[in-house]
Amino acid sequence: MGFLQTLSWWQWTVLGLVPPAIVALYFLKLKRYPLEVPSTYLWKKSIEDLHVNSLWQRIRTSLLLFLQLLFVAALMIALLRPHWLTEQAIDSRAIYLLDVSASMRSTDVGPNRLRAAKDRIIKQIEQMNSSDKVMLISFSDVARVEQSYTSTRQLLIDAVERVQPTDRSTSIDGALPLAAGLANAGRPMSDDEGAAAESLPATMYIFSDGRFRDVTNFSLGNLTPKYVPIGDPNCRNAGIVAFEVRRNEDRPGKLQAFARIENSASEDLDLGLDLFLDGRRVDASSVKVSKQNSAGAVFDLGDLDSGILEIRITNTDALAADNRAWAVLSNPRPAKVLLVTSGNEPLERALSTEKAALLADVSVVQPAELLTDVHKRLAASGAFDLIIYDNCKPADMPQADTFFLGQLPPDGRWKIDREVVSPQIIDSDRNHPIMQWTDASEIIIGDAITLVPPVGATRLLDSTKGALLAIAPRDGFEDVVLGFSILAPSKDGNQTLNTTWHIKPSFPTFILDLLQYLGGHRQLATGVNLQPGSAIDLRADAGTKELTVKSPSGKTTTVVRGPRNQFPFSATGELGPYEVRHQDQIVQRFTVNLFDAMESDIRPREENAIQIANTKVEGDRAWETTRFDAWKYLLVLALGLLLFEWYIYNRRVYL
Repeated sequence: MGFLQTLSWWQWTVLGLVPPAIVALYFLKLKRYPLEVPSTYLWKKSIEDLHVNSLWQRIRTSLLLFLQLLFVAALMIALLRPHWLTEQAIDSRAIYLLDVSASMRSTDVGPNRLRAAKDRIIKQIEQMNSSDKVMLISFSDVARVEQSYTSTRQLLIDAVERVQPTDRSTSIDGALPLAAGLANAGRPMSDDEGAAAESLPATMYIFSDGRFRDVTNFSLGNLTPKYVPIGDPNCRNAGIVAFEVRRNEDRPGKLQAFARIENSASEDLDLGLDLFLDGRRVDASSVKVSKQNSAGAVFDLGDLDSGILEIRITNTDALAADNRAWAVLSNPRPAKVLLVTSGNEPLERALSTEKAALLADVSVVQPAELLTDVHKRLAASGAFDLIIYDNCKPADMPQADTFFLGQLPPDGRWKIDREVVSPQIIDSDRNHPIMQWTDASEIIIGDAITLVPPVGATRLLDSTKGALLAIAPRDGFEDVVLGFSILAPSKDGNQTLNTTWHIKPSFPTFILDLLQYLGGHRQLATGVNLQPGSAIDLRADAGTKELTVKSPSGKTTTVVRGPRNQFPFSATGELGPYEVRHQDQIVQRFTVNLFDAMESDIRPREENAIQIANTKVEGDRAWETTRFDAWKYLLVLALGLLLFEWYIYNRRVYL
């Protein structure tokens, strides 16, 4: 309870003298009442009133005195303006977006951020009015409606309690259409709202640490967004954002394990690292990572040739999910790669390095070869693991992963946004295996086309004028499209350099990552790394009807064969190594790691830092603090006391 100062000190002094004055009147006032008595013996009781003229006479019990003092006390307390502070929803129609991504497992606020967000939501639900309607949506990189619009508090509280944390990355893109569809005209209605669809504005409260990218192409319509930051701004965390096994550059016959650690804290960190093989520690190291920066660690594996590698950060911090990472250690066969080009020396040189030769057997043909029956038969039968099309394209898509330079695939799913000149690269998806070791921010580009990738694609390179590099799934394969050429045809029919990328160290690194990711996609002996929740198409020998996948926790899932000898599997919510078995024999291993730099940077985004389309989302104002005033009720009480005192006086009631 709080009070407000309404009178000055001298006014309170005057008001404070009123109760003593009332009491003094009862000491001094002569109380003589008309009274008929049958005998002088009864005069004794009547003449006792004469004694009140004495200041030292004991005051008699008086109901009027009690009521008058109570009236003055109620009036004085009312003048103090007593009130309570409480939280109340701004609008009667609300949509809660609850972040359940990996960063919400952080323990900087106890017991973790998700629990703190749940408690805050439940507190507001308990203060709902009966006419309020609230809906709950949970989101990570996917969104789910946990509870449709309802006014029933218990249904909402139960829905909040049912929400479980995940180890997935964060993206609000899927949750926004769900929320906006319920606030704008034409949306489906819930059972308790009737059948007619109409525009019903709502306020959307985002309970999150804000570790997701801003949304550009989205219309809020009647939806008003509010951001409720969850987490301690001063928290610290270091996380593993990349871990893989590569050939030793000095000794190609040996393997090395590479890890990249990012420090999101505002101080330098000295981290201990332990390396395990099949659960047994085989090496240890340490690395110093400067504040808000990254550092690498290298482990020589010697003669190790197979098993599951695990790296651990030994230090304790707020987020445990990114302190461990896994990789499959194996010696895969070289991938079968076909390069279709009329001549591209920088690209051919990058594909012919000693490290590239260990990853792939590369064949080079002219674009005219695409028209031959032999090539069409080989491409349709899956004879190649990866086909690279340099400034050309086939009539039909092959049964292989593909990489297109300066051209779009012929299947019609990819579109050209526009033709541009000198686009400047502004962002790259360092979380994707193709880009995690590649920095293409300083390259110069001449002519290019910006891409409109198909649904489900991932944009790998963004420029000031649009997407320049993207990857998209296709019937169990993946297609990578680059919106510019290394060499471009000139007016005189020759080829001229169209970019400086080929002279940057990032270009051969990109090619090696491309070969390792796409070229090894079909090799059962190699390990594939996925992010939590990602799907994978497992493969097996012809005739195999089903596979069994064992998760890190030991849970087994049976996967039946799909079209084209694919075994689609998407139950990858757990972090760690997975085993694929056929008749009790391990035929493949793959790993699931967080590997998300934005998720590992657990510092909650500041208020007004989130942007959806052209709207800056207000921070920490999802709920307003309101004041519940009690002085009005005290005035009503004082008036009642005054009326009761008047009634007692006129009725001549004595105590």
